[in-house]
Amino acid sequence: MIDRRLNVLRVVASHGTVTAAAQALGFSPSAVSHQLRSLSAELGVPLLEQDGRGVRLTEPARILLEHADDLFALWEEVRADLARTDPDQVRSLRLCGFATAASALLPSVAAQVRAIHPRCSVRIIEADPEECFDLLLAQQADLAVVVATATIPASTDTRFDQQALLDDPLDLLVPADHPFAARPSVLLRDAAQEPWILDRPGRPHHRLVLAACAAAGFTPSAAHETSEWDTGAALVSAGLGVALIPRLARIPAAERTVRVPLRGEPAPARHLLTAVRRGGRRQPAVATALGALDAVASRRVERPGVGGAD
Repeated sequence: MIDRRLNVLRVVASHGTVTAAAQALGFSPSAVSHQLRSLSAELGVPLLEQDGRGVRLTEPARILLEHADDLFALWEEVRADLARTDPDQVRSLRLCGFATAASALLPSVAAQVRAIHPRCSVRIIEADPEECFDLLLAQQADLAVVVATATIPASTDTRFDQQALLDDPLDLLVPADHPFAARPSVLLRDAAQEPWILDRPGRPHHRLVLAACAAAGFTPSAAHETSEWDTGAALVSAGLGVALIPRLARIPAAERTVRVPLRGEPAPARHLLTAVRRGGRRQPAVATALGALDAVASRRVERPGVGGAD
């Protein structure tokens, strides 16, 4: 087995402070410090140096981490090969994903995993994309469904295995009595003069909407800000503005809104990815979950309709 203290060092390197690493690992800061001191003493080299309020990796620590990604990937492959000798003994699977994935995709995936591996307990964790990668690195999750954003690890990051899952189109959400509601589709620039209901600044969906609107040649005028789909749908239903909403997002059926598809190339969409620790894709329960997610992707995202039934 690989020394667990090495993964503690990886998490500290990722987060930059012992306190943040301890929170990600579910340890106390003193426990993290103790493990790194004992690893340092055993190796006979210093691993961390104080750097203001944070810590800085020493040269020996960086050398150690250069090899750590390959070691952990190999260990994940070994564990997968061992588990495949008796898939009935699979005991647990931890899934994580952003809010839409946690509600629209992961419940059915969990059900399929439990049907195929009856002894496997499945846990779903709702988390933002960046946190999903923290959970994977800290070995608090086994499989993540995330949105591709500029703030997640690069696809070349050797700690993870990221694969495209599906494109989730964005639809224009309008009040049921809006002139656009009767159209089969609209161009995004057609809504340039509308009041807009946007996500909070700095959040991934806010950046995505701004980028889509910029590509269409305008900057949306923010009338209201919200971070929840149901709140945004209620504001749209009240005639207070329009919004861009992913097709996978579920909104309350009681809201009098219509999702209008957008035409034009490229049509704005969220790009969903699966992510696991490198080497872990062949774990039996992980492989089952990935197969279930691929089945969802192969059916693609259906055309929208009226209200929250979609």
